[in-house]
Amino acid sequence: MTRESAVVGQFRVPESFLSEEFNPIRTYMDCDRIRRYTAKKAYAVQSGFIGGLSVGMNHITLSAKVLEIQKPASVFTRFGESAVVANALIGDKTGTIKLCLWDAQIRVVSKGDTVHIKNARAFAFKGEKQLRLGRNGTISVEQEKAIAT
Repeated sequence: MTRESAVVGQFRVPESFLSEEFNPIRTYMDCDRIRRYTAKKAYAVQSGFIGGLSVGMNHITLSAKVLEIQKPASVFTRFGESAVVANALIGDKTGTIKLCLWDAQIRVVSKGDTVHIKNARAFAFKGEKQLRLGRNGTISVEQEKAIAT
């Protein structure tokens, strides 16, 4: 419960109530905050395909083909530093997703490469699902393995 923008009270709502058909707040799972929370509960490494990703998943490992790389743009980070950022559209047999590349990561990949991404996380930016590598994430180009798109 809130008063203006301050939280003044909280109470636990049983999952059985939330999953009832005629529940007035049944669409609670449509909230990004809830999806991120439930995805974080499954902390194990998420390995697989783009089609199975949801916002809030961490420790994602997958292989995909680089379909497109947007023109890099120079930006200022929240820490006041200058950086270069570019979005790459990657895809596998289950779908496509944007991958946010920073500075040196941009020079590692080219259109048509098959990349192996390790320790990424899924998030929403301007309502669009994207992958971000972060400090502990890695991206490498696979030389021989091909992914069907």
